[in-house]
Amino acid sequence: MSIEDQDDALFKALGHRARRQLLDLLKEGPKTTGALCEALPQLDRCTVMQHLRVLEAAGLVVVERRGRERWNHLDALPIHALHERWIGPYAAYAATMLGALKQAAEDSQRLKHDRTLPE
Repeated sequence: MSIEDQDDALFKALGHRARRQLLDLLKEGPKTTGALCEALPQLDRCTVMQHLRVLEAAGLVVVERRGRERWNHLDALPIHALHERWIGPYAAYAATMLGALKQAAEDSQRLKHDRTLPE
């Protein structure tokens, strides 16, 4: 799978509120599918399973089978990679632009102040 395909799968997985809720629950630690279903009573078991499959396909959930139980573990590495590729550089760019805007505003204020001083 190419990097672009992986990013598409990751953005798709993160694009749904229920999947983000599942990830938030898994952030606390591994959970069985039954525990996840109990935590999201508004969704039926089949729907939770479908969302878990999308998260698993995106590499965000790793499944471990213990007997009849299915334990779901969060794998945050794809989110970290997303941060490194997209969020970090854009945040740095935004901070640089805001710094430049602040400096320009301060320079403008200083010029206005200097013009109002008596000579």
